Amino acid sequence: MTSFTIIRGGRLLDAAGRQAPLRDILIKDGAILEIGAPGMAAPGDAEVVDASRHLLHPGLVNGHTHGSGALTRGFRDRWNLEMLLMAAPRRFGNQSAEIKYLNTYLGAVEMALKGCTVAYDLTFGVPVATTEELIAMGQAYRDAGIRAVMAPMLSDISFYRAIPGLVESLPPELASLAASDDGAATERVLELMGEALAAWPHDRDHVKLGVAPTIPTHCSEQLLRGSDRLVREHGTVMQSHVGESKIQVLAAQEFYGKSMLAYIDDLGLVGPHFSVAHGVWLDDDDMRRLADKGASISHNAGSNMRLGAGIADSRRMLELGVNLGIGTDGATSSDNQNMYEAMRAAQQVSCVRQPDHRLWLSAPEVIKAATEGGARLAGFDHVGAIAPGKRADIVFLTLDHPNWMPINDPANQLVLTEDATSVRHVMVDGRFIVRDGRHLASNMAALADKAEAARDEIASMNAGDMEIANRLEDAVTAFCRSLAAKPYSVERYAAFPCRCAPGEAGFTAEPA
Repeated sequence: MTSFTIIRGGRLLDAAGRQAPLRDILIKDGAILEIGAPGMAAPGDAEVVDASRHLLHPGLVNGHTHGSGALTRGFRDRWNLEMLLMAAPRRFGNQSAEIKYLNTYLGAVEMALKGCTVAYDLTFGVPVATTEELIAMGQAYRDAGIRAVMAPMLSDISFYRAIPGLVESLPPELASLAASDDGAATERVLELMGEALAAWPHDRDHVKLGVAPTIPTHCSEQLLRGSDRLVREHGTVMQSHVGESKIQVLAAQEFYGKSMLAYIDDLGLVGPHFSVAHGVWLDDDDMRRLADKGASISHNAGSNMRLGAGIADSRRMLELGVNLGIGTDGATSSDNQNMYEAMRAAQQVSCVRQPDHRLWLSAPEVIKAATEGGARLAGFDHVGAIAPGKRADIVFLTLDHPNWMPINDPANQLVLTEDATSVRHVMVDGRFIVRDGRHLASNMAALADKAEAARDEIASMNAGDMEIANRLEDAVTAFCRSLAAKPYSVERYAAFPCRCAPGEAGFTAEPA
């Protein structure tokens, strides 16, 4: 049975035009049918939604996150990517299927409440989650009401073997602990991933399964080629952490004799279905390869700062024609799933790359990345804009809020002022999943109780492994600091040479 909804009297964001004119929006069966001036005609049986005193913008697209991280927010204030990669599986592993569902659901609810309607989730894996677990986590997104790409992280090389010389640098007793994390069997990883893709039951317009060879140096050539084969066989998308940290790109140079991106491009992985997570340490040649093949980058500026990974050159990415999305990263490395904060970070960090303000990201560019760019990156061509033919994924921001008093430039204010506290309603497919600031499917008090209990259960299960991670940390991070002091073809740190502690390799004195 056909159903109509008419949204009346809202201010529709025109980011490129830096305005928000009054518009009515007619929705038919969850898709936008027509946009017109206030008072436009609508079927007599259409449900009427009063949007007066609201700004309407497309649901935001989180180009990169990890559904595994919601229970880990605020875990630690000072840690870098290598510390996270070393510790996270030991500190936060061994989760039951119920906890995996809860983790995913918590993050999805947070995103919904903060105006995000699509997430690209590099989810539980390493080496790979079971089909049953993936289906359950997909159901978490369905239950929360937002769309997602769920791409399990795959690997068959351990973190320790992915950094040249690291294991050899460790004392024997620590090297034996590191060896316990050696990688999984490649064929089994690909077999499990293939089974999950074949058995996927969810509506792919809402939640589809992708593939995520987690970091190229953590994957054998066989695993990378096998991942690409599965993506093409099942017509889905792929994302990988490429050039996130200087350690990664130095390791790739040693292993492959070329950049990490050049290596996977030569294997045939790069195309319109492929996206890079982070891309901090990509050079011009890397970016041109992505642009030439129609590939994308999720720019995760907040996480990159949080983990000390460096400052990605987002302006150069756009100049060379790369499709840009924006992501929060997981709560383990960014602590929240607030896309407004991610947009503001992306704009502001562009301002410290060079003094020429004409090269800084503009608010319309950031908004386009967080909507249209992210939708393209995720392979969801039916969302990302409020336009006829698109699904009605719409965020309503109340204008009766200090963030919007007064309205000067709505594009600027969305990026630089909004912090999710103005989010009043959120629609997906023309149906409210958030109404009057409340997630309609959730009992937040009960959810909080479940999160507290799950946190304690994870800590108890992983107590022994956490002790091992603590014993390894100092030796591993000392090696990585020394490695990061080596030169690379591009520079993405705010200060170089890096200042290390006195006595460590790479130490430079503070300028007088």
